Amino acid sequence: MAAAAVAPGQLEIERVPCLSDNYSWLLHEPQQGVTAVVDPAEVAPVVAALEAKGWKLTHILNTHHHWDHVGGNEELKKRYGVTVVGPRADAARIPGIDVQLSDGDRYQLGAAEFECFDTPGHTRGHVTYHFPASKALFPGDTLFSLGCGRLFEGTPAQMWASLSKLAPLPADTRVYCAHEYTESNAKFAAHVDGGNEDLLRMREQIAAKRAHGEPTVPSLLGEERKCNPFLRPDSPAIRAALGVPPGASNEEAFGAIRSAKDSFR
Repeated sequence: MAAAAVAPGQLEIERVPCLSDNYSWLLHEPQQGVTAVVDPAEVAPVVAALEAKGWKLTHILNTHHHWDHVGGNEELKKRYGVTVVGPRADAARIPGIDVQLSDGDRYQLGAAEFECFDTPGHTRGHVTYHFPASKALFPGDTLFSLGCGRLFEGTPAQMWASLSKLAPLPADTRVYCAHEYTESNAKFAAHVDGGNEDLLRMREQIAAKRAHGEPTVPSLLGEERKCNPFLRPDSPAIRAALGVPPGASNEEAFGAIRSAKDSFR
């Protein structure tokens, strides 16, 4: 009955908590019985979630090479014979990769089509996947709720360019990021943007959810545009809080926000 309620080309999406704060995501396309997992950090929780739903894994979608995003690749591929899809720019570091995607490429997951965006910054070969019909975005560690990934291999200019690809997507897009970092991100966001009433309301909602052990992901992209400081480097209030001159570029302001977050306690 659940499958019949999903419109053609749309996905059923299940959260799979992994490790201490990771989320992997099961994406089931019921028309063709295709099921993918996004960034399998480990094997056992993914297998348990598949068995609970009665789904058979057919694909792995990796956003980048970090161990807590590809840790389950090899064992899941051996167990289910899946197709591993990942970034062409980082193919050498994606275990078991079969299909390599680059910016603007489209791929069919059964009847569900998605687009790949190159989103370097956190790593040099990071990608993000967008499923328009399901209003679903899987940005890995590029965009978090009220945050963004650390710049391990990229520059502020690269990360700002990457986020600038994602920010204009429809406001009702759900952001299925890969970590439960939202409460700590909210603390920093309020530190640099304390006069933002939308942010303060969102922070209250986040605190209530976490107090009850509830997840804060996915979030809505429209809310992120209003509240996430990493999507708002043009904000005069944020610039003033960090001493960024009004005439500085958004890239410069973004770099100042990222630097402040890196040292924030």
